[in-house]
Amino acid sequence: MPKSSYALLQAIDSPEQLRQLPETRLPELADQLREYLVETVSETGGHLSAGLGTVELTLALHYVYNTPEDLLVWDVGHQTYPHKIITGRRDRMSSIRQFGGLSGFPKREENTYDTFGVGHSSTSVGAALGMSIANRLAGEQKKIAAIIGDGALTAGMAFEALNHAGDVAADVLVILNDNDMSISPNVGAMSKYLARMLSGKLYSSMRESDKKTLSAIPSVFKLAQLAEEHVKGMMVPGTLFEELGFNYIGPIDGHDLSALVPTLRNLRSLPGAQFLHVVTTKGKGYGPAEENPCKFHGVSQFNPKTGLPKSAAKKKLTYTEVFGRWICDMAENDPKLVGITPAMREGSGLVAFSEQFPERYFDVGIAEQHSVTLAAGLACEGYRPVVAIYSTFLQRAYDQLIHDVCIQNLPVLFAIDRAGIVGPDGPTHCGSFDLSFLRCIPNMVVMTPADERECRQMLSTGFRHQGPSAVRYPRGGGIGSETDSSLESIPLGKAELRREGKQVAILAFGAVLGAAQAAGDELDASVINMRFVKPLDRELLIRTALRHELLVTVEDNAVQGGAGTAVAELLQAEGLAKRVLHLGLPDRFFPHGSREELLGLLGLDQNGIVSSVRDELKRLSLKTIKSV
Repeated sequence: MPKSSYALLQAIDSPEQLRQLPETRLPELADQLREYLVETVSETGGHLSAGLGTVELTLALHYVYNTPEDLLVWDVGHQTYPHKIITGRRDRMSSIRQFGGLSGFPKREENTYDTFGVGHSSTSVGAALGMSIANRLAGEQKKIAAIIGDGALTAGMAFEALNHAGDVAADVLVILNDNDMSISPNVGAMSKYLARMLSGKLYSSMRESDKKTLSAIPSVFKLAQLAEEHVKGMMVPGTLFEELGFNYIGPIDGHDLSALVPTLRNLRSLPGAQFLHVVTTKGKGYGPAEENPCKFHGVSQFNPKTGLPKSAAKKKLTYTEVFGRWICDMAENDPKLVGITPAMREGSGLVAFSEQFPERYFDVGIAEQHSVTLAAGLACEGYRPVVAIYSTFLQRAYDQLIHDVCIQNLPVLFAIDRAGIVGPDGPTHCGSFDLSFLRCIPNMVVMTPADERECRQMLSTGFRHQGPSAVRYPRGGGIGSETDSSLESIPLGKAELRREGKQVAILAFGAVLGAAQAAGDELDASVINMRFVKPLDRELLIRTALRHELLVTVEDNAVQGGAGTAVAELLQAEGLAKRVLHLGLPDRFFPHGSREELLGLLGLDQNGIVSSVRDELKRLSLKTIKSV
């Protein structure tokens, strides 16, 4: 980092050093921090828009709060790059989201200033409340603040935590980072004055003492209470949060440090549940990101001067794009199709669908549970819902998946993106468990496409199935297989023999088929594209088991309870005590890195499969020799 460009930022290695600065220098530091953020993310890729919007808020919080003794609990994590830079990780930002480098999200093991590990949204208020209650029980005086975005506030669990926090009068500050609301005229000098006044000790003490005095005269007290609510209701949109038991302050400009710092200073000294509403701009200070914050939410390497990607090379069609094209084609063919997503229109490939079929497109916000029950209700009335959802987000709706969809055997198709190893986003986004938690549910059909064409075929198969079904596919591009506008299905539960070999049969589930085929060539092994985890191709499995000495299952899912386990259960039920080697994700959480790096690390590439099979054959040979 050139000292000439970032002289002030270069001198800040911790919040302690930040708090040594005169308050008047904070805007200068904010400018340097924002410029440095753009420069570093342009080299590494990562999340940009959200962090650009929280630069001033991050500085103000660490300036006012005595971190790490005081606790800041960030929501989601996309907004925390400025926090990482200020808390001693500035010079490691070039490693973010790379194997062995910084995590893209807050991580307790990484830094003491990361108080709570996150990746999914809407957890901050509940976590902060737990910390506040623990603080009270221990008799400690830590100050605690949760920072949550307006999108994350759409989740039910955020409101559950808000309701509880107000009920127990917790000493906690909830900051709503509202980057979807335009800064209206009231977010100016008058609003700044009101925020400082309403958060000040004088107003707070007068408010409490007046309550005690007026409570002796019920009619007067009620009149004063109504008057306060009326005045605050006219000036601020905080009635809901006041009803939940919070003292609401705002909205104020989240980029105005002269408003943020004194308001936070006042709120830090107040007891009870406090709520600060700040308005920010996603992508603030970087033109391309301000114009298109969704595009710059998560980015690959780009030219910081133009905002254009550094690599314009033609990429293979991603599985997300395959799904996006398929759903538009199927919607054109079937007027009963409806598309549902929990706030992942872009990430799940539904942009084109939402534009072409707006009346059949439903974004429910960050409400995964509701998205599944909504689909069930639509299915009850004869519609064919398609729920586009990430593997790790579906985990949040497991109860609804079982109770509302599968028990009733409703025809809901789950298009599960980001299944298996995701890569740079790390364990919070790695879809390690979907095969395990889906295959144990009665009535569920589970499919694992090996390439883009098969993905499209399986989506059609699931859509036409008269019950619940799931197609799970990885993030990123496939193998480049040809796709067209065909809506053809494939036979339910039928696997496909790809290679006839000897002694060993490799049973591949999903996108690991390429590595399995390469390993099969090297080992002269049979290779089967299993395609279905449920129902399994019973006839082909029995035939394969009778003809081979060793069966090897390969999957991009946890070994425990996964597709390989299903194979072993079927063989055992058929009385075939065959040796089955299970290759998949181990019983641990593993670090972030590229998908290729992690597949190699976990032995799921060609070399890893070959090595594991040869080791197993050696063990079998030794066992045979010993038994003789």
